[in-house]
Amino acid sequence: MPTPTPSVCTCFRLRRASRRVTQVYDHELAAVGLSLNQYSILRRTEREPRALGGLADELGMDRTTLTRNLSPLVDAGLLETVRGEDARQRLVALTTEGRARLTRAKPRWQRAQAVIDDLMGDTAVKRLHDDLDRLDSLLRQHLGEAA
Repeated sequence: MPTPTPSVCTCFRLRRASRRVTQVYDHELAAVGLSLNQYSILRRTEREPRALGGLADELGMDRTTLTRNLSPLVDAGLLETVRGEDARQRLVALTTEGRARLTRAKPRWQRAQAVIDDLMGDTAVKRLHDDLDRLDSLLRQHLGEAA
């Protein structure tokens, strides 16, 4: 049987690695009824209510995708939508139950993070973070120019 040709597609490699990394986090966070995506949204609303546009941008999502991802969290009572200073502005705020769930989830997230850190080692993880941050910055600039 022939060996499959490795993909030269950067997007394929990033998505494949991302799916596997997500599985590690999802496995841990399932014990508290959250996915990694849900945990990320809760974490970014922890300090203060967040405007949808800013939250979507930080998460790298469009607003429609974010809204779709917020619905189960609002339905579960973990988040609520509130009006901003401008009545047209919609903010997302963490509820008391959301804060309690996030507190229970943090040690699970830390365990998942430790798995990745242990597998790769500190130097490789730092290099990966630096490379991903640089790629994100470059792509934001490129897409900003293209828009």
